[in-house]
Amino acid sequence: MVIDLKPIYDAEGQSYELDYSISEERLGQIRGFVLEEFSVKGKVYNRAGIVHLNYSGAFTLKAECDRCLRPFNRSYQFDCKHILVRTVNTDNDEYIVTQGDSIDVDELAVQDALLQLPTKLLCRQDCKGLCYVCGADLNLGECGCDRQQ
Repeated sequence: MVIDLKPIYDAEGQSYELDYSISEERLGQIRGFVLEEFSVKGKVYNRAGIVHLNYSGAFTLKAECDRCLRPFNRSYQFDCKHILVRTVNTDNDEYIVTQGDSIDVDELAVQDALLQLPTKLLCRQDCKGLCYVCGADLNLGECGCDRQQ
């Protein structure tokens, strides 16, 4: 969803409510991850001349476990707060510089969501993974291989 921020930038007290789902088409463009049922709920507002974007995101991740390679689904929820500016004089990660007085909230929300993911995606915390000798799934039971060597 692209939001025109000009009316919000130009008038203190202006706001815009967000409550929508990102389409499957947009989510399908992400390489390496399958995100589903991605919802965004929040608000863009101008308080004291500063434009804020505060929102909550929720999505379901479909992935393969990094240890046992089994597919799994996991739901995530996160909250984000950003300050939006037209320009900034220095490199500063605290602000989101908008292009042409508009912002693509879908793109920003997906970036924020990917930053929420752990570096290792596991089907469960105690996943035992695969036997490095025979490749058996150790979550289903011991395979009998001598893995001491």
